[in-house]
Amino acid sequence: MKLKPNILAAIGNTPLVKLNKVVPEGAAEVWVKCEYLNPAGSIKDRMAAYIVERAEEAGLLKPGGLIVENTSGNTGQGLAMAAAIKGYRCIFTMPDKMSKEKQDSLKAYGAEVIITPTDVPGDSPEHYVNVAKKIAEDTPGAFYVDQYHSEWNIDAHYHSTGKEIFEDTDGGKFDAFVGGTGTGGTVSGVGRYFKEHAPNVKIIGADPLGSVHYHLFHTKTLPTAHVYMVEGIGEDIECRAMDFSVVDDMRQVNDRDSFVMARRLVREEGMFVGGSSGSNVHVAVEIAKELGPGKVVITVLPDHGNRYVSKFLNDNWMKEHGFTETERELGFVEELMKGLKSRPITANADAPLRDVVNLMRENGVSQIPLIERGKLNAIVHESDILQKMQKREFDLNAPAKSVSSPIGGLIYPKARIEELFHIFAADNVAVVVDSSNVVGVISKIDLIEYLSARR
Repeated sequence: MKLKPNILAAIGNTPLVKLNKVVPEGAAEVWVKCEYLNPAGSIKDRMAAYIVERAEEAGLLKPGGLIVENTSGNTGQGLAMAAAIKGYRCIFTMPDKMSKEKQDSLKAYGAEVIITPTDVPGDSPEHYVNVAKKIAEDTPGAFYVDQYHSEWNIDAHYHSTGKEIFEDTDGGKFDAFVGGTGTGGTVSGVGRYFKEHAPNVKIIGADPLGSVHYHLFHTKTLPTAHVYMVEGIGEDIECRAMDFSVVDDMRQVNDRDSFVMARRLVREEGMFVGGSSGSNVHVAVEIAKELGPGKVVITVLPDHGNRYVSKFLNDNWMKEHGFTETERELGFVEELMKGLKSRPITANADAPLRDVVNLMRENGVSQIPLIERGKLNAIVHESDILQKMQKREFDLNAPAKSVSSPIGGLIYPKARIEELFHIFAADNVAVVVDSSNVVGVISKIDLIEYLSARR
C-alpha cells in the first residue's frame, strides 16, 4: 500500500497524455501534462507547496502565521490547501475579472478574499499586487509569497515539472515545450532544466494578446497592457520570475482561440480544463503544424475547468462576448499583410540618422523599426525627427537610436485583426514580429484599406 502522509504528498507526477482529435493530420504529435489533476486542481499546487516549505525553512513563516498573496485564483487554492494542513491563516487579493467559482473556492478553504479592479495600471495602489504588498507590510508576522518575483517559483518547476517531463520522455526525447507565461515560473523552471539537461528542446512561451511578456521578450521594454479575458496566464507587470534567457521564442494567442480550444479539449479529448489550457494547446498545435510529422510538442494543461463553468464553458457567455466558434470575424493580421504594398523596412540602431531619413523618403514610409544586436530595439517616427528639429537637437550624423521611441505595439501574424484597435487607440503603428523577425509594419490607413476592401 502506497499511503500518502497528507494531500500535499499527492502533488505532482501528473500523467503525460497524447492529444488525438484537436491536432490536424500532417502535424507533429502534441502531448499534454495534465496539471489540472493536482489535488487543488492546478499546476500552482507545485509552487505553493514548495514556497511554503522554503519559507518555513528560512524562518519567514512561523506556526499560526499569515500567508498573503496576490492571485488569479489557482495559486491561492494551492496555498490555502497547504495552509489548511499546516494551520496558517490566508489573505488573498484577486482581480475582479476572475470567476466567482475561484473566489468561492478560496473562501471554502477559510481564506479571506479581497477583490480589486482589473483595469488599473501596474503601479496603481488598487492593483491587486500592490494591495497584497500593503497588507503584508501592515501585518506583523505576515509572509508575502510574491510569486511574480520569487526565485522559488522558478525552482519549484525546475525540480518538479521540468524533471518529471525529462524522465517521462526518456531523457528529453521530444522537440519543443510550450508553456504559458503568467508569473513565468513554469516556462522558466522547465526552460532552465532543459537548457541544462536536453538543450535541443526548444522552449516556447505562450502569451495572451494584451499581456506584456511577448513585447518584453522581443524589445526588452515594458508596453502598456490592455485587458484580456483568459485567466491565469499573461501579466501586466514585469515579473522577475520570468527568465527570458531560457526561452527560444514567444507566441501570442487571443481570447477567442484560447476559449474555443479549451472547449474542444473538453468535448473532443475529454479533458475538463480551463482557458489557459486552451491558450497553451492552441500555440502547441501551431508549432506542431510547423514542425510536421515525426516530431513531438509538449505543453501543460494548467488548471481544471470547474473554475469556469459560469464563464467560457457556458454557451450564452461565449455568445455574449463574441467568442462563438462560428462567429464571423475580421480575419487575421497575416491576411491584412498580404495586401501591403511593400516589405517592412528596418534599419540598424547605430546607423546615421541621415540614412534612416533617406530610407523614409525612398520607401514612402513615416516610421522605421530599429534592430540592435539582432533584436528589435525601438522605432523612429517622422514625428520623433521633427521634435528634435524643433528643439534644435538635430544631427544627421547621430545614430538613429538617439531619436527613437519605444515600440508601443507588437503583434503576431496570427493575431486577430480586432487586436489592432488596441494598438491604434494608443496612437501607435503595429509592428508584426514572427520568430524575432520584423515581417510587417501596419498603420491605421492599412487597416482602413483592408476593411474597405472586405466591404
